[in-house]
Order: sequence, then C-alpha cells, then structure tokens
Amino acid sequence: MANEHLGDRVGRLRRLADLTQEALAERAGVSADVVRKLEQKRKHSARLPTLHALAKGLGVEVTALLGDPPGIPSNGEAEPPALVAVRRAIVPPLFAPPPEPSGAERLTPALLRSEIEEAWTLYHSADFGRLLETLPDIIADSRLASAVGDNAERAVGQAALAKSLQLAGHLSIRLGKTDLALSALERALAAAREAADPLLPAMVCNSVAWAYQRQNRLDDALRLAVHAADRVERSRVHTAEGVRVRGGLLMSAATSSARSGDYDTANDMMRTAERAAGRLATLPPPVNGKLVSVFSRSSVRIERVRLSVQHGRPEEALRLARGMRLAADTPISWRTWLLLDVARAHADVGNAREAVKSLEKLHRLAPAWMRHHTLAVAIVGDLWSGPSRPPGLRRLAELLGVAD
Repeated sequence: MANEHLGDRVGRLRRLADLTQEALAERAGVSADVVRKLEQKRKHSARLPTLHALAKGLGVEVTALLGDPPGIPSNGEAEPPALVAVRRAIVPPLFAPPPEPSGAERLTPALLRSEIEEAWTLYHSADFGRLLETLPDIIADSRLASAVGDNAERAVGQAALAKSLQLAGHLSIRLGKTDLALSALERALAAAREAADPLLPAMVCNSVAWAYQRQNRLDDALRLAVHAADRVERSRVHTAEGVRVRGGLLMSAATSSARSGDYDTANDMMRTAERAAGRLATLPPPVNGKLVSVFSRSSVRIERVRLSVQHGRPEEALRLARGMRLAADTPISWRTWLLLDVARAHADVGNAREAVKSLEKLHRLAPAWMRHHTLAVAIVGDLWSGPSRPPGLRRLAELLGVAD
C-alpha cells in the first residue's frame, strides 16, 4: 500500500527473505541500528542511498521499499482497463490486423507532433488519468506513421513512435511498472535508431537509465548514461539540443553515482553539467523544446539540491535553493521535486514551520503530484510524529492519510 510505513515494508520483506535484522544490515552494508529504528518506526524515512542498499540486501527493487503510487497497485488484482490499453499499445498482440488511424484521416506529421507534445505536458502536470486515456491512440497513430510513405516519411514516423513509446515508459515508471517501462523503452530505442534524429537514441537511453535506477541497477544505469553521453560528445552536435541531451545524461550519471554512495564523483559531474548549461544562453533555442531532454541551469541546480538532501547535507541544499530563479520552461514536475527537497531539508534541520510552508506551496502548485510522491508522505509522517505540529500540518497529514 502507498501509505504503508517504510519500517513495515522492511520488516515484511526481511522476514520473507528469512533474514534477521543483523543479517540484513550486514548484507546491505548499513548499521543494524538503522534497520531496528526503521522497523520500530523510530525512523519514518531513509536516504535514497540507504534505500538502495537495503533493497540490494533484500534482493528487491527499490520501488518495493518506496511503495506503489496510488491508483495502480501491484497487488495481484486485475489492472484497470486504461492501463491494459496502454500495455496493449506498447506490446501489440501477435497476428493482429494492421493499425488503423484514430481519426477519419491519417494525421499529418505536424499534428502528430502536437499530440505528442501535449501528451508530454500532461505527464509533467501529473495528469496521469487523461494521459492513460489518450496515449494508446497516440502510439497507434505513430506506429502507423512509421510504416507508411517513403523513407523520409517513415523516418519521421519512427521519431514520433520513439517519443510516444518513451513517454509510455516514463508513465509506466511513475505507475510502478518498471518491467513494462523497459518493454516500452526497448521498442522506443529501436524506433529511434530508424529515425533521422541522431540525438533521439541518446534521449531514450537516458530514460532507460532512469528505469535501471528504479530497479536498483545503479551500475547499469551509470554505464549506460556515460556511454550515451560520450556518443553525443563524439557526434559533435553543437546545438542547444545536443547540449541538453548530453547534460541530461550527465545528470543521470551523477544521480546513479550519488545513490551508490559516491557523492564526490556525483558532485563533480553536476558541476560539469552546470558549466554545460551555461552554454545554452549562447545557442539558438531548440525547435521543439518539449520533445528534448529537460536540461537547463534550473534543472541542474534542482538536481544538486536533491543530491545534497539525499546525502544528509540539508544546510547545503538550502543554500543552493536560496534565491533560485527558475526558468520559465521548467516543468511542473521539476518544480515539485524542488519544493519536496526544500521541505525535506527544512525538516532535517528542525524547522517544521518552513517545511510545512514548502509542502503547502507544493499542494497549491500541483496537488496531483503530491499524491504521487511517496517522499511527501514520508516528510509529513516525520513532521506529524515530531515534537511540534505547526499550522497547516494537520490538513496535509489528513490529505495524505498519515494523521492519527
């Protein structure tokens, strides 16, 4: 369950693995005191490197500790029809008839691109319900476009198919379906290699690296991100698109390093990415920015705040976040991550009032995202069990189901 306490998950999975608390601690490389405090609910959350270590010791994906997002449980029950439709669009049935366009006529490349851009906007706004409804038709339209016309037209269709399947992979990750995500992303990569855009395979590789991170395959994620970034650098694509794709891969590599416990290497990578982001001001902006990797000075700083919080450096996180001016095109999803990390940092330094203010701002900005963030539940749970309950905390606790 999404609101199940982390300590209950650790204890249940530890018993299933037939491990004592001490044996789990040894296998995970953490102190037995951490395991005890979690299971006794004296700790309500843990740093991501600790979660990855515990997941490795338990032999499970890190998502098993974070919990399934609300709405799409992995509890053996039948999946909702909308998710089944997305699954069928990602992996078409064998011996099925050729795809048909969703409208009366085949979509033009411009209209198809517009559909895909709007779908990505729904994703970044956490409007997963609408996205589940519209995505199957977009994938079907893209698949049709990739199969008809001359070579140039099919290449455009393959690019559309790659971006729609990449989006299906991202949505699947958000819904806790990492195996389905990898199925979508493998097909996205195959389509990207048939498209005319040399940067598209690297963008999909970044998404695959994220799926690997969610499965606790941190070494695989790191190698893939570094390999793809090197490929982009060797291709000498001196455009804003090239800088953004390579920069996004560097941030992904840094995240994998940080979650493996190597904060210094991760910090060096993030500083390199920040220098790369500075080049964007000297280059013409991308033609289709919504379909290129999210990368800017703002996104790099947001990620640096996140890594500082995850490694127990709340003062550094607050310093990095102080006075930050976000670019106008920073997606809502990234803005919510920043607010969550700032709330976590305030909670870690004992400033419950400011933590609640950040969470309230998050709820005003994107209430749907709050319901999909297990970190929000953990922060509110920590604050609720703390020594003081500032104004606004009860409403948040009731909203996320952690109130007494």
